[in-house]
Amino acid sequence: MRLIWGVVGLLLAIFCGACDPSASAPFVPRPDAPVSPWSAYGGDEGGQRHSPLSEITRDNVNRLAIAWEYHTGDLSDGTGDIPSTSAFQATPIMVDQTLYFCTPFNRVIALDPETGQERWTYDPHTDLSGQYANQLVCRGVSSWLDADRPAGAACRRRIFTATNDARLIALDAATGTPCADFGDTGVVDLNPGVGDIRWLGEYQVTSPPAIVHDLVIVGSAVADNVRVNPPSGVVRAWDARTGKLRWSWDLAPPDFVPSPDNTGSVGYALGTPNVWAPMSVDTRRDLVFVPTGNPSPDYFRGDSNLDYYGSAVVALRASTGRVVWHYQTVHRDLWDFDVPAQPALVSLRRGDQAVPALVQTTKMGFVFVLHRETGRPLFEIEERPVPQGRVPGERLSPTQPFPLKPPPLAGLDLRPEQAWGLTRLDRVVCRDKLKALRWEGMYTPPSREGTLMYPGNAGGSNWGSVAFDPERQLLIANTQDLPWIVRLFAAEDYERERAAHPGVEIAPQRGMPYGLHREMPLSPLGLPCNPPPWGSLAAVDLVSGELRWQEPLGIARLGPLALEGLPNAGGPLVIGSGLIFIGATFDNSLRAFDLETGEEVWRAGLPAGGQATPMTYRSRTGGKQYVVIAAGGYGRVDLPGNLGDALVAFALE
Repeated sequence: MRLIWGVVGLLLAIFCGACDPSASAPFVPRPDAPVSPWSAYGGDEGGQRHSPLSEITRDNVNRLAIAWEYHTGDLSDGTGDIPSTSAFQATPIMVDQTLYFCTPFNRVIALDPETGQERWTYDPHTDLSGQYANQLVCRGVSSWLDADRPAGAACRRRIFTATNDARLIALDAATGTPCADFGDTGVVDLNPGVGDIRWLGEYQVTSPPAIVHDLVIVGSAVADNVRVNPPSGVVRAWDARTGKLRWSWDLAPPDFVPSPDNTGSVGYALGTPNVWAPMSVDTRRDLVFVPTGNPSPDYFRGDSNLDYYGSAVVALRASTGRVVWHYQTVHRDLWDFDVPAQPALVSLRRGDQAVPALVQTTKMGFVFVLHRETGRPLFEIEERPVPQGRVPGERLSPTQPFPLKPPPLAGLDLRPEQAWGLTRLDRVVCRDKLKALRWEGMYTPPSREGTLMYPGNAGGSNWGSVAFDPERQLLIANTQDLPWIVRLFAAEDYERERAAHPGVEIAPQRGMPYGLHREMPLSPLGLPCNPPPWGSLAAVDLVSGELRWQEPLGIARLGPLALEGLPNAGGPLVIGSGLIFIGATFDNSLRAFDLETGEEVWRAGLPAGGQATPMTYRSRTGGKQYVVIAAGGYGRVDLPGNLGDALVAFALE
């Protein structure tokens, strides 16, 4: 699982209402205001999540109101005919005056960006009967223009989407009709060649394809902690016109020795790291940047040697798939600290030079800033000794990389004396839980007695990635501080563990001597055992590497108490006027913050949690600026009314 939430009880059973816009004359945009698209999942191919639009400002943001709302009808709580929960986490794109996005069931929808009126829908009839390891999720679609085709020709602009049941589909952007010349009548099956897929949902795609030149590049999400030798994590590039395979990058290490037991039918290595997060592209430099997961299973791998490209950011030559450089953020990752976020490609000022940089946030709360062409760190990173293991047969790295700048954006230490709770009983129970766990700092390895992981495998940062303001050179990141307990048990005790711990994640890690017990340390009231804030929003100056500010994100009201800083899933958006927009928290709100100070300046209610990343656009000359977010909640949080299916657009009144 990529993001796991315990039942946080009272913390999430709250609602924050909308701020009412003040009454005043209707807003009239400038007649010459230019079109401003949102052409890719992250705004641009490099994932900056920045727009130059500045119509919405600190002075008028209180006049933002819902302009339109569209409901997909696609949601599942996992209790009906569809066994998997769903999560509507899509960020739309806006190209050619049309808004495109996908639903958790992989339907692709085109809307009028100013009215929300439906233009077309396409249903790939994804098989929803499977138990999908990473829920039913589709975070976005991608667009490609075939400049060789005349204006008005069918499939001149194509919308590419990849499905939970692992198909790549090309659609005519104008009509939603599959492009007949791509693959098999518009569809390429991604399942053949990756190895034995044991059940529907073990191998899926949740991120938008990367587009570079005339290539469509796709990774995958593979079920965690189930077995050794699951499907390959191979990354493949397909011809955008024909659907033919142009290249594949197998994530096996250079010294890998293939055999019938460790490869699939076409030779891809099994159990390698996969690439489930979105990729970034630098078309001019012919580079695609790939954030990798860790090999399988996550928490014990014995003598497995598949870590070479694991938990790393890898630069590939886009035209060939050849590795140009790679930088590993975790050595021998046994904590599920895989790289979860789209790399942000930014230009940094160094004296009078503009340096092409890559910024990679991580689940540890670390921010790695690398030279985009070489992978060389732009701020010092030191290798530090880390705790070693007690589990027989496991190999550990003696050191791990720690960036000296920017500072960590998540907590790195949690002691029993820091245990938190609303009551004395809560604090005592939490203190005793923490005291019973092995904890020698970050990278304390998994153990039989139980190890504290802090931050846990949900982050730090996660798939929402970051936003970057190129003028102010400020990086915006939302993070969370939530601990987890990881305990290994003898593999033969798997069924006994499941029976003894209902409601807790118990994973078999078949083929290894140990299974996995993983849960969040909670108080008797169901709240995390570490002190709040459990979620934050931060600004980092990427010229100096210093933290500009960090503020709690979200608020929970428990009677007369207000707890600031909530768990979150999603990402930020920055606009030219110096405002940050972010949903992410579980209080069903979209917020705006002042980029310079971190002050919250506006909040509006959503019909469900905004566990997505907002986007913005102006679709026609003289039109309004819109801010759009998916309000779909999160399927793994068991709360009444948590799930939603709404795409919500805001504009100035």
